[in-house]
Amino acid sequence: MAAARLGRLPNRRDFLRVQAGRRCAMPGFVLQIAPLPSDRTPADGAPPLVRVGFTVSRKVGNAVARNRVRRRLREIAGMVIPGEARPDLDYVLVGRQAALARDFAAMRLELREALKRLKALAVATP
Repeated sequence: MAAARLGRLPNRRDFLRVQAGRRCAMPGFVLQIAPLPSDRTPADGAPPLVRVGFTVSRKVGNAVARNRVRRRLREIAGMVIPGEARPDLDYVLVGRQAALARDFAAMRLELREALKRLKALAVATP
């Protein structure tokens, strides 16, 4: 199977659907997952598109701080999710204030751990 590409959750309805799904809280973020809607099927022969949404509330800080958290989450998701996450799920990463100062490598490991806890890994990892 080809590596999945990272896509975006396009609208509020998708965010609300994923919000109603399962979640795992980590120090720097909350990972939320939900199955793909039934009307969404991947194109034949195309690598799967894993849809990910990012949200950071104003509780985290001003616009500069929120954008920094969002960029960090986007980078971590781009490194972990395409190769390790199940393509039949949608994902939302909700940024927390701790993500501003948290070690990047630690957050990457936490994302892998959150995927493992939610049974959202595409392949079993040791």
